[in-house]
Amino acid sequence: MNNSHIPGLKPGAIRFFYPGLKTRAIRFPATGLQPWAPKAKKSPCPGFQPRDTGKLLGIFLFVFLMFPVFGQNHVFVETESFEDKGGWVIDQQSFVVMNSSYLMAHGMGRPVKDATTTVKFPKIGKYHLWVRTKDWAPFPKGPGKFNVLLDGKPVGQTFGESGSDAWKWYDGGVIDIKNSDAKLALKDLTGFNGRCDALLFTDDLKFTPPNDLEALTAFRRKLLNLTEKPQDAGRYDLVVVGGGVAGTCAAISAARMGLTVALIQDRPVLGGNNSSEVRVHLMGDVDKNHYPKLGRIVREMDNGDPGNGNPDAKEYGDARKISIVKAEKNISLFLNTHVFKVEKENDIITAVVGRDIATNQERRFSGSFFSDCTGDGTVGFLAGAEFKMGRESKAETGESLAAEKADDFTLGTSNLWASADRDTVSSFPETPWAMQFSDEYHIDEPKSDWQWETGFGNFNTITEAEKIRDHNLRAIYGNWSYLKKNKPAKYGKKELAWVAYIGGKRESRRIIGDYVLNQMDIQEGKFYPDGSVTATWTIDLHFPDAKNSQYFEGQEFFAGTKHIKVAPYTIPYRCLYSKNIQNLFMAGRNISTTHVAFGSTRVMRTCGMMGEVVGFASYLATKYKTSPRGVYKDHLPELTGILKGETLAPQP
Repeated sequence: MNNSHIPGLKPGAIRFFYPGLKTRAIRFPATGLQPWAPKAKKSPCPGFQPRDTGKLLGIFLFVFLMFPVFGQNHVFVETESFEDKGGWVIDQQSFVVMNSSYLMAHGMGRPVKDATTTVKFPKIGKYHLWVRTKDWAPFPKGPGKFNVLLDGKPVGQTFGESGSDAWKWYDGGVIDIKNSDAKLALKDLTGFNGRCDALLFTDDLKFTPPNDLEALTAFRRKLLNLTEKPQDAGRYDLVVVGGGVAGTCAAISAARMGLTVALIQDRPVLGGNNSSEVRVHLMGDVDKNHYPKLGRIVREMDNGDPGNGNPDAKEYGDARKISIVKAEKNISLFLNTHVFKVEKENDIITAVVGRDIATNQERRFSGSFFSDCTGDGTVGFLAGAEFKMGRESKAETGESLAAEKADDFTLGTSNLWASADRDTVSSFPETPWAMQFSDEYHIDEPKSDWQWETGFGNFNTITEAEKIRDHNLRAIYGNWSYLKKNKPAKYGKKELAWVAYIGGKRESRRIIGDYVLNQMDIQEGKFYPDGSVTATWTIDLHFPDAKNSQYFEGQEFFAGTKHIKVAPYTIPYRCLYSKNIQNLFMAGRNISTTHVAFGSTRVMRTCGMMGEVVGFASYLATKYKTSPRGVYKDHLPELTGILKGETLAPQP
């Protein structure tokens, strides 16, 4: 039985074919049997020896016992791939813990338009429906209710109100499929963030889909036909992962120096926290720089100062940012692409792999240099770069503002919101599942500012991003419901105009470079020989607001701060590349600093200038075929000259 002609078949596997049975590859343990051993001269059946006949028949019997004669038909539907999302939105913020995106009905209390798609069934008949979802606010039951419609009719139960906040498969019952092409829809019932990851229709009525993450990921990949070899997206001089202000500036800077650049962003817009999805204004000065060339690209990206949480999305200039990038002939822009895998040889990254958050298509980006501008330090983490997360102790850093003991405390994540005036009085639903407010404690504001913040070490800003966002939503909706009901004179004619469903993160991983910037460097205004970006923002470390802690201890969602003035200081170039991954740059809030110093470096105009420096340094690294560290050791005068706007003779 020579199987060499069967595509994709690996040694140690036999693929069997029966009428009505799906093609299967079965892998065997090491039994000594070699079904495609060299031909025996007198063998009646080429490919195995007569003495092996009994063993081979035993294996055929094993196959029949393990699998039914008629194969399963699984119809697997990823909701993020629906043809028409309607009013539902794609959320990929928990990809790192789910290995998938999902759809969410973000209607701010008003049901959103149905998400619809067409599903093709291999045959008509009975199918068991499974729906993967959760109850995001089980206190005791949440509001994220939705129905699944098939050809316009509800099937199964109402989903999203189970009382469990764990993602899992829910039994939708057995349904009779009468048309091979059926219209599938998700019908939101409340507008309060119901969510659905995937749906499975199976004609094996006793089959239960896996819920264990590893098994589910393998199951998902198989049914989506995701191969181990992703599509080749090309090779670049610099691959920038993260399209916030830092990453976008890095890409533009490098491209204008003549490098080929891939800019990869996991959302449909650029700007990160300064985009219309998050709506944080740009802070930090660019006009106090030691180097006049720095900050020019940041100014191009700057759309003015609309403040935090402006209800007008256009004020944040999404289209403008994208048009600037698309005008650069050397930049290939990849939006909606989440990087989840790194390939490397020893301590050198060779490629990253990203998945489209809507289509699930995977692409491989190879390059000479990589810049981690993700904020979370995702590329560095996947590559094994040294990093810190949380606070260092005074004993470790010698900083007066450091914690007495090292801990997991981080600055939090904000979901901003705003209301708008209307001509008529409106109501808002009761929110028994939300955080509860009273005359004694509520927040009497028509819109948010930076203080609406959750994190503070009681949630992990990376692995619990969904919990943080949902906690913020429970605070926003609960407070707004209280204001509408109890302060009608002030809020009767106001309604929620915008609530962010993408969290604006402040702090997570900080990748360690050849130098770690600290409090003393900042307060003393030190200028190192490799000083690059001039920073001016205060040391701005947030902590739970005292009154908020009094009423919501351990569940704080409101922050306070104490601004500590600093002298203008320069961030050493050595903070912008990894200590132990040879070809990895960083720009943004994940650069090499202590927690205290990070309180000053994290603002976006400053982060944008870091990106500009990375672009210049990657040009020199490419030019001299060296590493980011090699630029510091051997070509620092030329880098400094570029920052000054000088034209220097090339070095040998």
